[in-house]
Amino acid sequence: MAGLPTMIQDLALMLIVAGVVTLIFKKLKQPLVLGYIVAGFLVSPHMPYTASVADMENIHLWADIGVMFLLFSLGLDFSFKKILKMGASPFISTMTIIFSMSILGVCVGHAFGWSKMDCVFLGGMLAMSSTTIIYKAFDDLGLRQQQFAGLVMSVLILEDILAIVMMVMLSAIASGNNPDGGQMLGSIVKIGFFLVLWLVVGIFAIPILLRSVRRLINSEVLLIVSLGLCCAMAVFSTKVGFSSAFGAFIMGSILAETIEAEKIEQLVEPVKNLFGAIFFVSVGMLVDPQILVSYAWPILALVVTILIGQALLGSFSFMLGGESLKSAMRCGFSMAQIGEFSFIIASLGLSLGVISDFLYPVVVAVSVITTFLTPYMIRLATPAYAALEHRLPPRLIRLINHMTMSHSNSQEDNLWKQLLKQMVMNTLIYSILSSATIALMFTFVLPFTRKLLPGWELHWYANAITGVLTVLLISPFLRAMVMKKNRSEEWRALWRENNRNRFPLLFTVLVRVIIAVSFIFYICNFLSRFSNALMITLGVMAVLLMVLSRTIKRRSILLERLFINNLRSRDIEAQVRGRKRPLYEGKLLDRDIHIAEFDVPANSMWMGSTLKDLNLGKKYGVHISSILRGGFRMNIPNGDYVLYPCDRLQVIGSDDQMAKFAHALENDIIKDDIKLENREMKLRQLVISADSPFIGKTMAESGIRSLYGCMVVGIEEGKENLSPIHPTRHFREGDIIWVVGEEESLKALLNA
Repeated sequence: MAGLPTMIQDLALMLIVAGVVTLIFKKLKQPLVLGYIVAGFLVSPHMPYTASVADMENIHLWADIGVMFLLFSLGLDFSFKKILKMGASPFISTMTIIFSMSILGVCVGHAFGWSKMDCVFLGGMLAMSSTTIIYKAFDDLGLRQQQFAGLVMSVLILEDILAIVMMVMLSAIASGNNPDGGQMLGSIVKIGFFLVLWLVVGIFAIPILLRSVRRLINSEVLLIVSLGLCCAMAVFSTKVGFSSAFGAFIMGSILAETIEAEKIEQLVEPVKNLFGAIFFVSVGMLVDPQILVSYAWPILALVVTILIGQALLGSFSFMLGGESLKSAMRCGFSMAQIGEFSFIIASLGLSLGVISDFLYPVVVAVSVITTFLTPYMIRLATPAYAALEHRLPPRLIRLINHMTMSHSNSQEDNLWKQLLKQMVMNTLIYSILSSATIALMFTFVLPFTRKLLPGWELHWYANAITGVLTVLLISPFLRAMVMKKNRSEEWRALWRENNRNRFPLLFTVLVRVIIAVSFIFYICNFLSRFSNALMITLGVMAVLLMVLSRTIKRRSILLERLFINNLRSRDIEAQVRGRKRPLYEGKLLDRDIHIAEFDVPANSMWMGSTLKDLNLGKKYGVHISSILRGGFRMNIPNGDYVLYPCDRLQVIGSDDQMAKFAHALENDIIKDDIKLENREMKLRQLVISADSPFIGKTMAESGIRSLYGCMVVGIEEGKENLSPIHPTRHFREGDIIWVVGEEESLKALLNA
């Protein structure tokens, strides 16, 4: 018999030990991540008293897959729309925390005389707080519903996305030879370009793909398709110079905007849990007790750095974001630990071979210690503020709160801010789409047309055909870049409010026209030898034709609407299924009318009745806008619609009307049977004797059902099974019938 592969033996050992250790940690109410790390230490070669993993290379390969699926799942739970709605405050806090903690980490590493790359990667590790550990701590302490906890979670979400960007930046730093500012700026531009391109194209194309095959997809197929898209994006990401984890995260964030997102998340979770466990176990395998003893002082110094650094710099960062001193301190103290992304960044450094072997176990030890201290740091925030408040003058605290929480109220400034932000975003997106289209056309279509039309004489025809096709393809993007937001509410309001606004508004149009003409100029310059004046003239004429063309306008609007519908598809699905309020709810708030949802009780007296019979509008003044039953929603039901138990009603009305309706719905119910124990049904045999009152009567005439509340099951006729009794058959002496009923009813029947 062939021997079992080493990989299977190692996997069995890892999962068994991880299962036992995590059960213990679950019992102790500690994070499972720490359990996985301890399990990894127990099966590592550094632990001589237990069985060890034989082949570390396979484990590292699986761990890399684990990182990819971890970030894919993180992307599924991530929404760029939520980030854009957060405003500037979380961005300011997050950027300040990451910058200050990174600098602090670099300084600590430099103080211990570590190498330059060790210091750089250490700074990245210390800047990343643990979303999982903080969320669990808030949950255990009952703080998850408090306002400051929501602020912390917003910053953690932003930290997660910036950690992905940081990994790409660290890879660029590690692969280069002392990269200068220009190379760093180029890396940032490259990240931004591909990030926007993949998100826009993905959100446009993937929901259309899933929508077209939705009827053919079951859970198994959806899992395979999702993981296939994840791996494909990971491969594509590595081809353009990024990590596979970055591509997996992007694909997850694209799928997060589809209707299937929640189902994909549920299907992928077991896969993520398996490979994620292997990754964290592999983290524990790198913990060397000798290194921990040798680097005890650096570990202690890093723990103190994180605790004090986050408490001070984190609180200051939240104050810069506009929080009061007390709220900022509660937020800053909550983030005093490092976790999953620190391990991932350390794994990146090891895989690139740019950090020392001692740094990984040191960071793991720091993470374990700070994780255990997290609940105590969260509790310490309030007493620390009280002590600070007691020592600082009240006037100084009021001044600090006034400075941090004050905001500009200029309506005109806000209009300019909104308009310019939208214009910059549109110009950036459409410029990236146009650049990507031009690059694809020149990379693939241009060589193809030149092969079809070989020779110097036909070379210009190939260039002309490619140029015209490229301009036609990017024309909807260029038109939208120039024309979008020129008739928006902000534009018209600024134009009417002040004549001084008109020249800057026209200047924004001119700038966008110049950008659009630049794309046409580049195409002409690349494919022809025309003079600059002629190419600029051609560019201006082409942009003018795009603006005036109704066909291009329709194409531009159609593409944008399709993209917006894809982007909103998950929100629409949530509204339809009752998990999110409809958009028109906000329009009713100032009219004392709002929307509420009510579940019809399982024992409601309304079930089986039509809306016409219930007459809810006349009785309570409310309107039923929709009824959700299982996965089906009936909008604007008519009076013939019948209510069933557990229907979810979406009701429109005022507070008083809602209160009356809710009271009626809760009280119009079938009362519980207080004699429920006596309602047990039993089966009895009844022999028709000579003096029985049922002789000569049919079942209907006997009153067995109507008078005694029992039911005849059948009659014995010497056969293997009971025979049914015909309704017109008369009972005769000696008949043996079987009846079912409650105990009291059967007693009355047998004594009749």
